[in-house]
Amino acid sequence: MTPSILVRDLTKTYRVPERNPGLLAAVRSLLRPHFRDVEAVQKVSFAIQPGEVVGFIGPNGAGKTTTLKMLSGLLYPTSGTATVDGYVPWERKTAYQQSISMVMGNKGQMAWDIPALDNFYVLGEIYRAPRARLNATLDELVALMDMGDLLTKPVRNLSLGERMKCELVGALLHRPQVLFLDEPTLGLDVLTQIRLRRFIRDYNVHSGATIVLTSHYMADVVELCSRLLVINHGRLIHDGEIDALVGWLAPYRLIRLKLDVVEVNGDLRLPGGAEIVTHEAGDLTLRAERAQVPSIIGHLLASLPVIDLEVKDAPIETVIEQIYSAGVAS
Repeated sequence: MTPSILVRDLTKTYRVPERNPGLLAAVRSLLRPHFRDVEAVQKVSFAIQPGEVVGFIGPNGAGKTTTLKMLSGLLYPTSGTATVDGYVPWERKTAYQQSISMVMGNKGQMAWDIPALDNFYVLGEIYRAPRARLNATLDELVALMDMGDLLTKPVRNLSLGERMKCELVGALLHRPQVLFLDEPTLGLDVLTQIRLRRFIRDYNVHSGATIVLTSHYMADVVELCSRLLVINHGRLIHDGEIDALVGWLAPYRLIRLKLDVVEVNGDLRLPGGAEIVTHEAGDLTLRAERAQVPSIIGHLLASLPVIDLEVKDAPIETVIEQIYSAGVAS
């Protein structure tokens, strides 16, 4: 199968002016400016198949947004190659621009002084979408987002969550085959985040669109993506399934117990490979090596008055923090 997105050694270097503080330094910088090269993205390579939903994460300044801007045609790379839906993004061909869309949580495309519905028709004209198809698509998206009561309100009167709904609908009116989502749930309340995730998942299922998602909310990534690209200091340090990443960096599981007593009489003796993380008021959390979990559970059930038991992987936030701090690569 031909990849929907194919990236090879993509690199972006910025030439950044530098000067010391003060008036004299400012005058000197006019006569003899000093520049420093900043490698925002360094030889990034990956392939994404049609219909995949892939998480693209990294700390602030890691190169996520720069990469997405190159793939959407907003920036020219310093070197490297990329194709998206069969097009070279920075050639900015009309057919390419009609096949993709990008939503940024901190920027909008909606005009504030007119109703959302008028905005949608303006965007439809920009994308040259036939009116009959535009109306059909709009009806479908409005129903999926349950936002019929928002269409006649001026955008400036909408809440942040309502505006993000409109931004997503506006980005999908021309039925793009590739969708770049950069922090789409930024600043939204928990309920609105859940609804937007459900909408993105449903749109992917119904349309088969390829989606690349960046987010600092790990719930977005875990619920929508099975595959993860991790970038740090401009370099891609992981490309693989989320479960594989957790298993690699956190080779243990957490066992949480609810006991029928407040305190355990006598010493709590555990088999090898297990250690207590927390223990208070009848609640017990253990960390155990993955291979030892079945035998440890058997020992606990036989020796303690267990009324509830849960086994979980390490929190994804813990794993990602380990990657960022250590700079490890898989």
